[in-house]
Amino acid sequence: MKITVARTAGFCMGVRRAVEMALDASNSSLDSLYTYGPLIHNPQVMEVLAQKGISTIDKIPENGKGIVLIRAHGIPPKKEKSLSDAGFKVINATCPRVVMVQSIIKKYAEKEYAIIIVGDKNHPEVKGLLGYSQNNGHTISNMIELETLPEFNKAVIVAQTTQDTIFFNNVEKWTKTNFPHYMIFNTICNSTEKRQAETRDIAGKNDAIIVLGGKESGNTRRLFKIANKTGKKAFHIEDISELDLSSLSSAQSIAITAGASTPNWIISKAYREIEKNLRKKGKLSNAFYKTRDFLLHANIMLAVGAGSMTYACSKIQSFENIFIHATIAFLYILSMQVMNNLFAIKPDQYNNPDRAQLYKNNYAIFGITTCIFGAAGLFLSFRTDITCFSLLFIMSILGLSYNLKIIPPIFGIKKIKRIKDIPGAKTILIATAWGIVTSILPAISNSGNLFPAGIAFIFSTGLVFVATALIDILGIQGDRITGRETIPILIGEKKSITIIKQVLIAIPIILISTSFFKIINSLGFFLVIPPLLMLYITIYIDKENIKSRMKFRFIIEFNYIIAGIIAGII
Repeated sequence: MKITVARTAGFCMGVRRAVEMALDASNSSLDSLYTYGPLIHNPQVMEVLAQKGISTIDKIPENGKGIVLIRAHGIPPKKEKSLSDAGFKVINATCPRVVMVQSIIKKYAEKEYAIIIVGDKNHPEVKGLLGYSQNNGHTISNMIELETLPEFNKAVIVAQTTQDTIFFNNVEKWTKTNFPHYMIFNTICNSTEKRQAETRDIAGKNDAIIVLGGKESGNTRRLFKIANKTGKKAFHIEDISELDLSSLSSAQSIAITAGASTPNWIISKAYREIEKNLRKKGKLSNAFYKTRDFLLHANIMLAVGAGSMTYACSKIQSFENIFIHATIAFLYILSMQVMNNLFAIKPDQYNNPDRAQLYKNNYAIFGITTCIFGAAGLFLSFRTDITCFSLLFIMSILGLSYNLKIIPPIFGIKKIKRIKDIPGAKTILIATAWGIVTSILPAISNSGNLFPAGIAFIFSTGLVFVATALIDILGIQGDRITGRETIPILIGEKKSITIIKQVLIAIPIILISTSFFKIINSLGFFLVIPPLLMLYITIYIDKENIKSRMKFRFIIEFNYIIAGIIAGII
């Protein structure tokens, strides 16, 4: 069975912006937080906002206190003023595309133009737009309503940003024929146009299509209507649990799309459940996927990758005492990663729910094993070199302290209580820890030279930095919900991707040049393969809609093992 996820599925720019503004306000402010009306039309997101202490108000009180976020759909200007007059601090989370339509309406309403809005009368966006029309606005939702409008001396036609593109095109053709003096602005968001076009395309190419999104979401209902018109099996659901998967058992190919207010974790969950329950696999492939998932969830594969990277970094420096440090790296990374996952059950409920459930069900077992593995790594390092032991011991203490409230309030920064609360700390600290354990510890033990050790450190740290940042990009929505300030959240996804690409281009250049000048041995020429593979993965992620996190993590973590395989062959 083939499963296709629409490239345009999920949050549009305006919804993403509104949700991020709400979550950022929740994570940074101690004031009471409200949204005026539902921020977006998705019950799962609204439930998350409620858990973050963000309430919804539908009426404006005489006296208010705290922060009110204006919904992504916008509201009439009079109501925005009333919120401010009541005493609220108002944060305008209206989608910029909607703001553009508001500006057009306001401009021409002041010039006494009639305003014709192509949209749904009861939709909050349309109600907000009418508030800018100075009581000269008219809403039409079908051609009959358009044809029965009186003739105006001057009029402007705009569209609800999520309106059906075909319907608006028909409105435009009819108007140009009958009232060519009317001004027409196609204000349908290009994201909406692309989403609707892709839905028509993938619905036609597959046996069934699932449309995910809130039942109150106008743009999601339109996607379902478009999918239904293709004659294929079409389902509009808010969550995959609502669907009887047996109704899809005869389908050879299934497409998944989602409305503009549907979060990534709902789409990922749907993909996982369909893949798990409907994709036909033989006994061998079933065993492979179960083994793969366990190795990834339990971090065994990641630890093997750490041992492999240590092996490669040691060989690149021409060391003979290799396997002991590969084992130390295996034990250290396994213990630290398992411990961090025990503290990450809450964000994993969104980013990796299967792993969250595994750790929740086996909390005590994982807690005991992380202590055993950590102690074993320290014991081996003590037997190897006292300096290595001291450095690893300090790193272990810092790792144990990562999730503990050990940072006192400094300069009024009360929200930074743990090391993990430091913005961007996760990615940088993980990459640095890997670099030390895979390259610096072997160099200390073997009395290695500074420059080869530095090159090995750059190779290891760079690859791990990239891998961690890429995983953070895929989990950005879950991290925002739980207040994690990862690098992609701090600087944005596009800038993060740019930095990742630059790092992955720099690593091969450094390896090749230092091998050429014999600062490191000739293995450096061949170790350009892992960063180049990672560069390909990054370019693919930038272009495609990745929903199978397990497949992605497997490729990334196996890339570490490839480095060890190359080192073993050369």
